[in-house]
Amino acid sequence: MNIAANIDTQADPAKDDKDAPLSADIRLLGRLLGETVREQEGGEIYAVVEQVRQLAIRFHRSDDPSARDELEHVLSGLSRHGTIQMIRAFSFFSHLANIAEDHHHIRRNRFHLRGGSTPRAGEVSHTLSHLAASGIGKAEVAKTLKDALVSPVLTAHPTEVRRRSTLNLEREIASLLAERGGEDSTPQEDSAIETALRRAIVTMWQTSILRRARLGVSDEITNALIHYDTTFLKEIPRLHGAIEDALGERLPPFLRTGSWIGGDRDGHPFVSAAVLRDAMIKQSDKVISYYDDEVSALSRELSLDERLVEVSDAVKALVKSAGETQVHHQGEPYRRALTGVLARLAATKAALAGEPVTGRPYATPAEFATDLDAFDASLRANRAALLADGRLGHLRRAVSIFGFHLATIDLRQNADVHEQVVAELLKVAGVEADYLSLDETGRLNILSKELESPRPLFSPFATYSDLTTGELDIVRAAAKALATYGDGALQNVIISKADAPSDILEVAIMLKEAGLVRPADGAMAVNIVPLFETIGDLQAAPEIMDTLFQLPVYRTLLRSRGDRQEAMLGYSDSNKDGGFLTSRWEVFQAEAALVDVFARHGIALRLFHGRGGSVGRGGGPSYEAIVAQPKGAVAGSIRVTEQGEVITEKYANPFIGRRNLEALVAATLDATLLPDAHANAPADMVDAMNALSAAAFKAYRALVYETEGFEDYFYAATVVGEIANLNIGSRPASRKNSRAIEDLRAIPWVFSWAQCRVMLPGWYGFGSAVDTFLAERGADGEALLKRMASDWTYFKTLLSNLDMVLSKTDMAIASSYASLVTDEDLRERVFPAIQAEHGRTINALFTITGQTQLLENNPLLARSEQNRFPYLDPLNHLQVELLRRHRAGEGDDRISHGIKLSISGIAAGLRNSG
Repeated sequence: MNIAANIDTQADPAKDDKDAPLSADIRLLGRLLGETVREQEGGEIYAVVEQVRQLAIRFHRSDDPSARDELEHVLSGLSRHGTIQMIRAFSFFSHLANIAEDHHHIRRNRFHLRGGSTPRAGEVSHTLSHLAASGIGKAEVAKTLKDALVSPVLTAHPTEVRRRSTLNLEREIASLLAERGGEDSTPQEDSAIETALRRAIVTMWQTSILRRARLGVSDEITNALIHYDTTFLKEIPRLHGAIEDALGERLPPFLRTGSWIGGDRDGHPFVSAAVLRDAMIKQSDKVISYYDDEVSALSRELSLDERLVEVSDAVKALVKSAGETQVHHQGEPYRRALTGVLARLAATKAALAGEPVTGRPYATPAEFATDLDAFDASLRANRAALLADGRLGHLRRAVSIFGFHLATIDLRQNADVHEQVVAELLKVAGVEADYLSLDETGRLNILSKELESPRPLFSPFATYSDLTTGELDIVRAAAKALATYGDGALQNVIISKADAPSDILEVAIMLKEAGLVRPADGAMAVNIVPLFETIGDLQAAPEIMDTLFQLPVYRTLLRSRGDRQEAMLGYSDSNKDGGFLTSRWEVFQAEAALVDVFARHGIALRLFHGRGGSVGRGGGPSYEAIVAQPKGAVAGSIRVTEQGEVITEKYANPFIGRRNLEALVAATLDATLLPDAHANAPADMVDAMNALSAAAFKAYRALVYETEGFEDYFYAATVVGEIANLNIGSRPASRKNSRAIEDLRAIPWVFSWAQCRVMLPGWYGFGSAVDTFLAERGADGEALLKRMASDWTYFKTLLSNLDMVLSKTDMAIASSYASLVTDEDLRERVFPAIQAEHGRTINALFTITGQTQLLENNPLLARSEQNRFPYLDPLNHLQVELLRRHRAGEGDDRISHGIKLSISGIAAGLRNSG
């Protein structure tokens, strides 16, 4: 049996010429992997790999019990070495198939661009055409962008399981695949590329895909910065430039990145003031190193001779201050002046890192930009505008966007921590002995008085707890960062689990201790951002903000921030709390209510969406999610988290990265300037969603929180315990030392259900909700749901995401995981309930949409899954077998290692699982 032949059979489902290159790439990579397995591990391992694959496919496609029995027999008889190698083979095929798919996606997009195809939704050109057709001209678009902020915010939430070494090899394979088969390539060149591909795959096979040690925060910072090299530093300025060219107007930076890495302390014991300083230094070093490279390249390019062109007085002054005397640069003023710029950049990098400084550093990014402006003006004045618009133009935009800080780092901490710190400060200062016992009115009275007083609460002569000392150290480090790197370095302090106005004022008290809130002039140097996470918090958010805006002391502080308030909405914990449908609806309802509250108080609203990669954590296509927001919720300003493996999927390749960034901008413009196209739903649709949400919430809570023993089922039927020991992030899996679902972080909750192919957080409760709704409203109810799916962008997007996550579920495979639950009574109470709800949910989706199969309207994803899933399913079966051995007490380290390998492979096959 030949693995390459079998890959060939599975790789061409559509028989469509446009997908033929994808099939060819998958065949090639599959053949090279198969040859590697045979050469490295021998024919016996190779043959068993094939046998398991075919049995898994039989079981997957027919739910054939005999296939399952035979598969389990083969798996139970494998040697430990054989099991490991088989897991590795199927895992690597998933990774290689992903590379081929991404390459094909890029190839198809390039084809459309070369052919002058009509722009599609998510492209700025499509948005501008759409706006123009609606009577909205370029001037109005430019006006919107001048006050806009579109910000993807990178977080270190741990669902990226691959090591950097593996990611580097994957990038190398992708690059080689892109070079192969070009119009001008020769057979000899293609042969050399195939040899290089074979070499990279052998290297990958002989490289551990797993980390030997848990990531530290410093490692997470370094890993995130890789995406600035591949995408952000170059593509954000280019996208800015393209939009400016389209509008014919220079714009201030509206697309900026943010980061939580190094500032997110919520339940994270390893983030400290020292870590925040390290993050700032690493970010600054990255961006100044980029500037250094670009200025060096400019120096090589701008070899202009002063005998042939005029040079401005400003550039001549830079030449003089540079003192450059190299004989080969005589008569080349731009090169000589840029030598001085390079020297100042080197001094700047040293100064910002706290190292000894030689020379004269730039005091601010604006001072550096002034020198670059001098080059620009001189070139334009002397017949070289084309040169000014090239690398220099991109560099000038980059400086305006990234400054010397690269990205805004957000601080985040839990509201419970803030109140403990403030309680201790008040007690030690003799202001209030028992702050925690006060009701909300009492707290607001004390906090308001303290915010009107210039007197600090902290005394250097008193003793404080480690908690209070650590939290005050963080805000002092934040103040130092702002003074060192500029206002863009740190702009937001986020409060997890915010549930009262006092939560916001408590943070203001802490900021006051570091001089970031100044009562004397009513100034606040950063934004205080409440994060509403649970269903109850989302429902309370409008009232909380309404009360907050009525406090004179806070309104004074907010005025210093331009009367703009940011609020963050959490998709993950609200989902874990209330299920997929209720979470999404309560987020939507909260947004709509906040729009009204903010408008009533004359405050500009900026929403920060805490979305994860999976549908269960708010994931899904960004463009569709943004345009589906309620009317007035975007208003030119939006921040969105980018988490885990999704960061790599979106931004590891510059072409794909540019497309994702462009989609964020296009969606923001669409949602801002065409609000009527995305208007709030009529009352009957809102009423229907309320009814659906209530029924879905009841069904979800009944299973997860009201079924006796459900926690035991979850821990037995998933890999949540093993995930906690996987070295994929620096943060603990649970907020407390507890097995309670309430205390578990949302990421391992969602990630575990994805691994066993249940995907429960992404769909459970929807089927019961629709059944209840139709039982009460009959044919009229069904007609209403169909109209909602046709006419309401929000509901249409919700169904699309539901369709996507259901396509990744597999109850046949899930039943194998259920067999790990040794308590038969518990197993029979939980798994059949999940299975029945799964069937109800698919039927409900088909009833509303008219589909007869999943992904009927998403052929690209259907093709992707058909290519990958036959090679993903064996990993699930192998994982179950290893879990069974591990839990039976077999202590061989290879079993634990195999489980971790299988987790990595399944995550790769599913792509967005956390």
